[in-house]
Amino acid sequence: MSRSEHLRLHVPEPSGRPGHATDFSYLHLSPAGAVRRPPVNTAAAATADLARSLVRVLDDDDKAIGPWAPQLEADALRRGLRAMMKTRIFDARMLLAQRQKKISFYMQCLGEEAIAIAQAMALEPGDMCFPTYRQQGLLLSRDDIPLVELMCQLMSNEIDPIKGRQLPVMYSYKRAGFFSVSGNLATQFVQAVGWGMASAIKGDTKIASGWIGDGATAEADFHTALTFAHVYRAPVILNVVNNQWAISTFQAIAGGEGTTFAGRGVGCGIASLRVDGNDFLAVYAASRWAAERARKNLGPTLIEWVTYRAGAHSTSDDPSKYRPADDYSRFPLGDPIARLKQHLVAIGAWSDDEHERVEKALEAEIGAAMKEAERHGTLADGRVPSAASMFEDVYKDMPEHLRRQRQQLGV
Repeated sequence: MSRSEHLRLHVPEPSGRPGHATDFSYLHLSPAGAVRRPPVNTAAAATADLARSLVRVLDDDDKAIGPWAPQLEADALRRGLRAMMKTRIFDARMLLAQRQKKISFYMQCLGEEAIAIAQAMALEPGDMCFPTYRQQGLLLSRDDIPLVELMCQLMSNEIDPIKGRQLPVMYSYKRAGFFSVSGNLATQFVQAVGWGMASAIKGDTKIASGWIGDGATAEADFHTALTFAHVYRAPVILNVVNNQWAISTFQAIAGGEGTTFAGRGVGCGIASLRVDGNDFLAVYAASRWAAERARKNLGPTLIEWVTYRAGAHSTSDDPSKYRPADDYSRFPLGDPIARLKQHLVAIGAWSDDEHERVEKALEAEIGAAMKEAERHGTLADGRVPSAASMFEDVYKDMPEHLRRQRQQLGV
């Protein structure tokens, strides 16, 4: 047998294909409340069992149980639910705008809202996030990031804060601790570790949080980041969002069925957790545990968030080509918004009527912001930043060759 034939034989088949429901038995789910919560100073090697099990807080009756149940006030949970609802409504409105040719491209985080929003609540001002293009919840959970500003960047219009230099959804907000999103997979993981190392060298208590998808763990930068994080005890949270699918590739192609992604962290000497990413309370609790560990200079933590990409990879993707259309409805971890809503209803802190009122208010808020953003132009009407802006913000003093090029362009 040739080496190429041997390799082909070992490429795993996806569990889900058009017309074939995904077999989710490979997830090996743990019962809610069953996984132990070790002290934050536990040794990395002692977390091996936590990298194979699944941290869960909400049980089938929507009760918060077990050692990971966080002591969060109902008002904080209400804010989290509202932020998830806001993110989902924003995503739906931007998807529609792309179909109307007002923006060129969009990527939703449908079904994954809890991961970014709960972690945002667990971090502190001054911490720096190095996200992928599916963590818009980090921004939408904040009150100081105007919706109009986000929308103008998506439309690449005349007041786009990025001046048309980034793809839509690739935001950049230093003031919000949101590092510029990179279209190159896995680069942000290494950068997060480096930022964390710099913070530690300065004697600061600020930490970094890096994000990566399951598919991008096959990139070399993922492994480089783990090595440096371990060797230099970088104060960083390394988030692996395992939403089961890369662009059109099942997570098993990146080795997700051979072992858990969290298991790779333990192998590199990093404390690791595998967590129900659709359980808002579990996400918050695990993020707080990892943040405290990093802030106390106890080392990095890798967290695998088990979730499901409910929508297409992007507006350029047709998931019906590689998985059943109703696959998400069978995903055993459910919908993060519905689960947190049901928990709040169960404890008397929410109601169906309030949910409807908040939903309508958010739709009105996002609709009004959209109208305001459109006043500054959309992709359809050509009101874009001046071509002169491509020569700016690069050098303190513009070199002569760029001056000549700008003159030749006539701008």
